[in-house]
Amino acid sequence: MQFTIRPATEGDTEALSEFIEPFVASRRLLPRTRDEIEDLTKNGFLAFAGERIVGFAALEVYSPKLAELRSLAVSPIYQGHGIGKALVDACVARASELHIFEVMAITSSEEFFQKCGFDFSLPGERKALFLQTRENY
Repeated sequence: MQFTIRPATEGDTEALSEFIEPFVASRRLLPRTRDEIEDLTKNGFLAFAGERIVGFAALEVYSPKLAELRSLAVSPIYQGHGIGKALVDACVARASELHIFEVMAITSSEEFFQKCGFDFSLPGERKALFLQTRENY
């Protein structure tokens, strides 16, 4: 399958909003305001099959030490063709360009991210722990 990856731009905000809507509706992604989607385009990448958006992922930079891989989504009929991995690789490359020390991913797809080189612990056996303060986002 042929696909291309390119950096997202603010001009992609509307099309990106439409692309992620089914993922939000199925609760695979968190809802995003237009401003939040626009912010994600700053370090985001789009995957295209022809002229059609078939995937997206973004890097949210918190500090020189930490960034998070956010909003990874690939259209169901295009999954399994390397698009998700290519989007993750683009985000990790951007983190490297920005000299970010660590990239984290919060996911329900553990195996996919492990295949991309992510792990549950960091060198020195450091782990991320979470506490949810309410039932819904």
